[in-house]
Amino acid sequence: MAQVTKDMTFAAVMRMHPDVVKVLAKYNLGCIGCMGAQNESLEQGCAAHGISVDEIVNDLNQLFD
Repeated sequence: MAQVTKDMTFAAVMRMHPDVVKVLAKYNLGCIGCMGAQNESLEQGCAAHGISVDEIVNDLNQLFD
């Protein structure tokens, strides 16, 4: 079973499931067009945007339940 972790890059997570972008959009994260998505971890991006990384990781992992 796939699992998202906070140290994964946005790009890696977006390749895991087509609905990842919907979860990111829920948090107003436009990661598809962001250059940082290739190298920035979920933890780094969430910190930069003032979002709880644990909350978003939880929501993303629900895609794989």
